[in-house]
Amino acid sequence: MLKTELYWLTMTTMMTGLLWMPYIVNRMLEVGVIKAMMDSNADTTPIADWGKRMMKAHSNAVENLVVFAPLVLVLSISGLSTALTAKAAMIYFFARLTHYLVYTAGVPVIRTITFIIGVVCQMIMALTILGVLK
Repeated sequence: MLKTELYWLTMTTMMTGLLWMPYIVNRMLEVGVIKAMMDSNADTTPIADWGKRMMKAHSNAVENLVVFAPLVLVLSISGLSTALTAKAAMIYFFARLTHYLVYTAGVPVIRTITFIIGVVCQMIMALTILGVLK
């Protein structure tokens, strides 16, 4: 059976891997499917402000996955998983999903809070690996 942290890593990875889809569909609606697909040198930045924010939220999710994934893998490989790290992995997923949605909607304070929650989840894992948290 898959450890909880690995389950949430898989879910987070799948989500992050799909977050590009809405802004690419938006781009196709803005300039047309053919133009969006044909010009490899075109500026693919969405025209709509929400699309630009969504693109940035996706980039932020990718950047944070680079931190989250190794922490989960180290926890799993070293056998240091705890109830707290399992909760942190689950909360991380929902914090990142919420971050993406509120960033896209342009809600600044909640966006920052959800980002911080994700960082706290990463720190819980790192401090558990380092033996600071048990």
